[in-house]
Amino acid sequence: MRKALEVVNLNASYGSTSVLHGITLHVGDGEAVALLGANGAGKTTTLRAICQMLVRTSGEVKLFDQPIRGKATEQIARLGVGHVPDGRGTFLALNVEENLRLGCFARSERDGVEQDIERIYEYFPRLKERRTQQAGTLSGGEQQMLAIGRALMARPKLLLLDEPSFGLAPLMVKEIFSILRRICHEQSVAILLVEQNAGLSLKFATRAYVVENGRVVLGGTSDEVRSNDAVRRAYLGD
Repeated sequence: MRKALEVVNLNASYGSTSVLHGITLHVGDGEAVALLGANGAGKTTTLRAICQMLVRTSGEVKLFDQPIRGKATEQIARLGVGHVPDGRGTFLALNVEENLRLGCFARSERDGVEQDIERIYEYFPRLKERRTQQAGTLSGGEQQMLAIGRALMARPKLLLLDEPSFGLAPLMVKEIFSILRRICHEQSVAILLVEQNAGLSLKFATRAYVVENGRVVLGGTSDEVRSNDAVRRAYLGD
């Protein structure tokens, strides 16, 4: 399988504080991969380091064999990396459709914007119903849908998702992950998922990595990671 993302010996720090220590992982084209780990393990920092967002880095990061480490965050977005951060990052004072249109900022061309908006509405019918509604009045689940939709408006090749289920009701989580699975398969978008719900992550992803103290300590297929005794005790409650 062709690699959409390849990370080799990635180190990252906030100022003088080192957080990541030699992270190595990859995500195949159209593949969903999960990053598991406790709070503070370095999962969110890994996503930020891939995007060169708020951290200093060293090591190697490639998008479809093209080196991207060291490029500005906006350049990385233009090359095809979409990032849905924790906290969602929607523009609360703008309406749904205005938020979606802002997702086009990284595109070098504007053809097909209207068609792309309609495609987002096909995936997220709730957003179409609320297209003129102010984003700050949406529910948490609807704001998460909007954040994902806005990222997709840039036509990414790789989607980085940080805690998409956080604070959401189980039925909303199920709906969002069902849509993400469709997007991954139908649009061939590779997904790197950070998610505290390990059971959900391992059902969604084909492979997973476990991060502890800024290092990858385990990697394999979702079934292999799920069957690991330490993972079962620490993250699955078995």
